[in-house]
Amino acid sequence: MENQKSNSSLKAIIIALSVLLAISLVYIYKITSDANATQTKLTTTITEKESVLKDLQALKSTYDAAIAENTSMSDELVAERDKVVALMANLQKSKGDVASMAKYKKQFLELESKMKGLVAENEGLKKDNTVLTVQRDSTIVVLGESKKFNEVLVGQNEDLAKTVEKGSKLSVLNLKTAAFKVRSSGKEIATDKASRADILKISFTIAENSIAKSGDKKYYVQVIDSKSNVIGEKQTEAFADKTLTYSFVANVKYENKTVDVTQNLPSDKLEKGTYFVNVFDKGELVSKSSFSLK
Repeated sequence: MENQKSNSSLKAIIIALSVLLAISLVYIYKITSDANATQTKLTTTITEKESVLKDLQALKSTYDAAIAENTSMSDELVAERDKVVALMANLQKSKGDVASMAKYKKQFLELESKMKGLVAENEGLKKDNTVLTVQRDSTIVVLGESKKFNEVLVGQNEDLAKTVEKGSKLSVLNLKTAAFKVRSSGKEIATDKASRADILKISFTIAENSIAKSGDKKYYVQVIDSKSNVIGEKQTEAFADKTLTYSFVANVKYENKTVDVTQNLPSDKLEKGTYFVNVFDKGELVSKSSFSLK
């Protein structure tokens, strides 16, 4: 009887120990599993942190390259790059937990999206600037060729060529002066002798310009003798801070077509020498030439 009780107690103890052993094994397995999971999660977050830092560094490098191109967007690019640098600094200080990594990854994706848009816009500006540079260079070449053509065509000097511009300004060309003796019959005979000259016949051409303003135009003609005296009417007109003494005024009705202007200047007692003829549009010199009388 006593042996049976002893065997029963032993069996109970063995069963209890087996249960405790099973519980211990389960607990140890759970602790080991949790530790492995924690280690895996920690390793993953560290890897993710390094990956995001690497991506942010690449983002910063892209901005640095775009800023170095010095376009009109440089200030905006610098501001966005500074946001990237600030995010990198915050990420390096963070613990790298799952929640914070999700937040940093979201911020990175937002910055990356903004970067792509700005870089695309910056590239567009670079292309536009290239086109504008080519157009500007082409315009300079065309204007240079036009200037040379006008100098050859009208036989005038560099000062006149600079006054002939495209646009609304009128060009005065082919300024000529000739001396004539007038007979009693009214017939005019050309002469190159000052003592025989009764009039100076001055002519010039106003070139066609389809975009210039049409209407009555007034040109002031100035004839200066070899002693620097203005001959003719010797009237004075003020233009802003300038005054002009002129020989006569040529009034022209301009209708956007080529106009030939000819006007006589009575010239008694001319002296031999070189004469200078200037044509002014208000206070601006638009044409000049010279001639000599014996």
